[in-house]
Amino acid sequence: MPQFATAVVIGASSGIGAEMVKQLAAEGTRVAAVARRLPELEALRLACGADRVSVYAHDVRHFDSAAPLWDHIVAELGSVDCFIYNSGVMPRVEESEYNFAKDREMVEVNLLGAMAWLNPVAAYMEARRAGTIVGISSVAGDRGRRGNPAYHTSKAALTTYCESLRNRLSRYGVQVVTVKPGPVNTPMTTGLKLPLMISAEACARGTLDLAKAGTGEGYVPVVWAPIMWVIRNVPSAIFRKTNI
Repeated sequence: MPQFATAVVIGASSGIGAEMVKQLAAEGTRVAAVARRLPELEALRLACGADRVSVYAHDVRHFDSAAPLWDHIVAELGSVDCFIYNSGVMPRVEESEYNFAKDREMVEVNLLGAMAWLNPVAAYMEARRAGTIVGISSVAGDRGRRGNPAYHTSKAALTTYCESLRNRLSRYGVQVVTVKPGPVNTPMTTGLKLPLMISAEACARGTLDLAKAGTGEGYVPVVWAPIMWVIRNVPSAIFRKTNI
């Protein structure tokens, strides 16, 4: 038997999300895959097996539809053991660009969409006294770097939100896991030269390992833990002069 009999993955049509769906389905987990792009979801369902994966088209910026869709998925699966919020966007921002439209999109997708889903998910798992919630944050949320202020902010806020949920839900037997990947080779990072980049498959595997272990917070790969400890502790007066 798989550790998770059922799981929901938000942001499942490509990259890390699609790989997590594949790996969960291969283990025997029944997975609800949720994303905007239905054709990609249908292709994923066929690749994994229609008996293992159900697909649902949804834009996480449609906040009011999250709770009704969650109720529908729970009714179809019967119960949900693991919920993973993976949706994220990172549009390119130039050095002297200050673009509210891009900033708003990142906050809506990376943070507010997560909150719209995680409120009903948390209430459901608290009532069950069981379950695992996974939020895919990023090393980018550990420090306010110059390159993309809104992206770093959205991931920092998601990390704090997941920590708050962990502190609230732990007494009810619910695990809340925050995963902080380093750079991952996905459509979002195409064309970028980033250090220690790993495949989406490897990131998905590391994420699911943390979820199964119930680790409160972890880096994927783990080498980022000491690296980010150093970066977090560089004095601000020095840090702002770097191009990290």
